[in-house]
Amino acid sequence: MTFSADDFLKALDQHDFNFQKGAVVTGKVDSHTDDGAYIDIGGKAAAFLPAREASVDSRIPLAEAVPIGSERQFLIVRDQDANGQVILSIRKLEIKEVWAQLEQREANKDILDVTVTGTNKGGVIADVEGLRGFVPRSHLVNPPEDLTALVGQTISVAFLEVNEENNKLVLSNRNAAKTAALGQLNPGQLIDGKVGSIKPFGVFVDFDGVRGLLHVKQISKSFIPSIGDVFEVGQPVKAVVLNLDEERGRISLSTKVLEKYPGEILKEADKLMAEAPERAADPGKLLAEQDV
Repeated sequence: MTFSADDFLKALDQHDFNFQKGAVVTGKVDSHTDDGAYIDIGGKAAAFLPAREASVDSRIPLAEAVPIGSERQFLIVRDQDANGQVILSIRKLEIKEVWAQLEQREANKDILDVTVTGTNKGGVIADVEGLRGFVPRSHLVNPPEDLTALVGQTISVAFLEVNEENNKLVLSNRNAAKTAALGQLNPGQLIDGKVGSIKPFGVFVDFDGVRGLLHVKQISKSFIPSIGDVFEVGQPVKAVVLNLDEERGRISLSTKVLEKYPGEILKEADKLMAEAPERAADPGKLLAEQDV
């Protein structure tokens, strides 16, 4: 049994390798049906585009997504059948483009606004240009006890992980707030917040959706034997921005620079806090006099 050159050409003619799964082709919309659209891509048979594959946005009607006579690119998602017909998708092609765009936006450290569409026990689900993004509860700013209260709301987020291969898109509302706050803060600026937690090395102060560190050495010009003698969790506190580390997202605070004498915060904390705006009126002088 021999296989001639003519036989080889006939075999090629029966199977167009340009129309295999994964290929991107250009086609013209020929007609619509209740289930989808027929697309002329230059093959032996018209290709078929299921209605659900016409757009990443399921709310867009088929006639609007692919008007008859329009030309555009399609992704082949199923090889030719016995009749030479392939199945196409715009949705999957758009999704691939969105992943590429998001990878670039992650590299640029962009902040974007997304709409919360649902919740699970770990956080909230958000729509990101048609993709399903996840925001962990720990990365939400002041999350409510019942996260369903956030459904329908728009929040700003930064990227934690963009992984198309594993279909993982993890976002952070807290990091977005921190980035925004860092862009608005300046050394010497007075902030008004609350004690979020107390550690042996200092106090974490929450304000404007971010958290700054008031190191134990920046609480007072005098030695502090116990931080618990000065602060408690939830207590309102005014402090001065000492330093900003935008690369690491760290904010250093100080109440020491507000003291008129060593140990004042231990003896007259209420007076110091009440007079804080006046004492912080000259940030340059304040920082120049402090001993870092």
